[in-house]
Amino acid sequence: MRVEKADLTGRARLRRAALELFAERGFEATSTRAVAAAAGVSPALVTRHFGSKEGLRAAVDKDVLDRIGSELADADSDVGLMESLGAVSARLFGADPVLRGYLRQVLLEDSEASAVLFGRLLRGAQAELERLSVVHGARGRSGADNAWAPFQMLCLILGPLLLERVMQPNVQDPMFAPDVLKQRSAANQRLLLQGFYGCLEERHGG
Repeated sequence: MRVEKADLTGRARLRRAALELFAERGFEATSTRAVAAAAGVSPALVTRHFGSKEGLRAAVDKDVLDRIGSELADADSDVGLMESLGAVSARLFGADPVLRGYLRQVLLEDSEASAVLFGRLLRGAQAELERLSVVHGARGRSGADNAWAPFQMLCLILGPLLLERVMQPNVQDPMFAPDVLKQRSAANQRLLLQGFYGCLEERHGG
């Protein structure tokens, strides 16, 4: 259930307004005055609560990562790895276009902050892979495969988010509609668990 801005504290309203404006315009094109106006508070509150525009951004990043971490913590360990992550992706991105827009803006802006955010997502993916691998008794095939696994996982999950605008014209239904997300998650599961040429490898005893 979405909480209306009027029901939030001044700090939370600023953070939510910043999330929405950063998602729409990007960080550089958004002023603190615009954020304050969207939140319905004085611009001075940005400095009071966050110190600076960069501090506001850090707070937004933390809130986004906390949401992702909370969803991952609730992932169902009784189902397959990709199925559980697919369900998390559906809840996070399918239901919240603002979150998709924010991550897209940040990860594509080529800044130190974007690299830091990706690094945090990467560490989260690595931790989640390790957790679910222990639960399911899965073992990596090689050291190199293990090293690249979190990158591959993020590419599958974030790829459609980052490329949504150019991919959508080539997809009949909305890319983040529940049924489409479910199909894509199932395809991701088959790809990671079997590979494109897994049957050939098995056939040749690889």
